[in-house]
Amino acid sequence: MEGATTDLPVLRPFRPVARGGPADLGFSRWLAEMPPIALLGFAFLACAWPIVAAAQGNFTTAQAFDALWRWMPFLVSKGFALNILISFFTMLTGTVAGVLLGLGQVSPLRPLAATCWFVTQLFRNSPWLVLLFIVMLAFPFEIEIAGTVYLIPDWTKAVFGLALPIMANISEIVRGGIQSVPTGQWEAAESLAFTRGQTLWQIILPQCFKRMIPPWMNWYAILTMATPLVSLLGVEELVTLSRQAMEAEDNHPELLMPFFGFALVIFFLYCYPIARWTLRLERRFAVRQ
Repeated sequence: MEGATTDLPVLRPFRPVARGGPADLGFSRWLAEMPPIALLGFAFLACAWPIVAAAQGNFTTAQAFDALWRWMPFLVSKGFALNILISFFTMLTGTVAGVLLGLGQVSPLRPLAATCWFVTQLFRNSPWLVLLFIVMLAFPFEIEIAGTVYLIPDWTKAVFGLALPIMANISEIVRGGIQSVPTGQWEAAESLAFTRGQTLWQIILPQCFKRMIPPWMNWYAILTMATPLVSLLGVEELVTLSRQAMEAEDNHPELLMPFFGFALVIFFLYCYPIARWTLRLERRFAVRQ
């Protein structure tokens, strides 16, 4: 009856979740759902703060943005380009190692599976900055081969340090993707006399590959946003070069918001399309019941 009321508990409608759908896309969802007005708000703050601070000194807002304009080609070509280079090589290294580690987690050999699980949990739950410090300080700065000394750039050690947590998270993506495939697929392949290797490479992995793409892209966006951490170890990427540029301009306080606001905007413009694409792929590859 219309308008009827009851004090009995009411079961709400069931909302099914796609089986095997990619998870852990919180960062991409947050970034993709950020309204464009938020970027305008950051830009307004970046412009308004120097105007207020200019009343306390002789360095004007126009001079601050003029300095940014002069340094911008250098910051992009030498700084942000290195951030992208680090993110590419880190993701490549972490993906290759993570796939092997994820396959090891589902291995029928218990010692191998236990070892891969321990390595995954160790690096997945370790602070990224701590891993960076360990790698940067433990690895040599140069190596000698056949009497020739080869210098090891800091950014290559940063790639290895960041690849460790990425490897662990990619391992979990691979393990979760494989285990999301119904067990009936394994049983059907076994009934057709497929070996475990044939079943894995010809039947299971092709099905879960599409499911692993969205969380993989989500971790690439997270990694790219984390690359400024290497500036704390002296790697000359965007944040480090921004500090050096401000020092060359006599460290005026009015330079802080233009230079670091530029770093915020350029990272946003790079990662926002990735986040949107990630959610689109998630909807496209979701398994519907």
